[in-house]
Amino acid sequence: MIKTPEEIKLIRIAGKILANVAKQVKEAAKEGISLKELDNLTKKLIEQAGAEPTFCGYQPHGAEKPFPASVCSSLNEVVVHGVPTGYKLKSGDLLKLDFGVTYQGYIADGAFTVGIGKISPQAKQLIETTKNALMLGIKECRAGKTLGDIGWAINNYVTKHGLKVIKGLTGHGVGRELHEDPPIFNEGQKNTGMRLKPGMVLALEPMVSAGDPYILQLDDDSYATRDRSLSAHFEHTIVITEKEPEVLTK
Repeated sequence: MIKTPEEIKLIRIAGKILANVAKQVKEAAKEGISLKELDNLTKKLIEQAGAEPTFCGYQPHGAEKPFPASVCSSLNEVVVHGVPTGYKLKSGDLLKLDFGVTYQGYIADGAFTVGIGKISPQAKQLIETTKNALMLGIKECRAGKTLGDIGWAINNYVTKHGLKVIKGLTGHGVGRELHEDPPIFNEGQKNTGMRLKPGMVLALEPMVSAGDPYILQLDDDSYATRDRSLSAHFEHTIVITEKEPEVLTK
């Protein structure tokens, strides 16, 4: 699980590309644009930067077929793994975009949630709480801390705000492959689980529901909240150092 300084350099470049692409795609995610258009834009920007879209053709555990696009586009109650379609964004939609960048064989992974047009106060709170939970999880990513510390920080913050961490979906190690050990749960107990060491590269990704924390798998292999309540998702790739955690996708 420990990456060499040379490997981290390449993941850092992948992360920088991802951050730049995410900024441009977020700006393009407005009323009237289709999910397929956003997918095409993501692919074009990644390739223009000299990298590859990691998700295209990737078959995650539990999926019946490889993912057919460059970005997961998950709307409203859909949490993750949504397949881009010709659907055009409408005011009030809550869109989660999740994608990976592969640079010279090394991978960074990231996700963000954006409200389209005028969104409800509940949707705004859901976005802010999930984003803040990710940053609190990242603060725990220090050598000597544990995976349980990360999960506790995320879940404690989310539940204090009357929301639920989604069960059954986790963060993960990343770098040489898209999904590596260890799984990183968004709930846990302090001072339990694997201890963090310098050189670990982790993708933290709180996924939060405004209602039911349980999910069901849809026909396109995406996951939605069981009660169809709104969900939000944010993700950063970080590296554990001797000091502060370094966010590679910021």
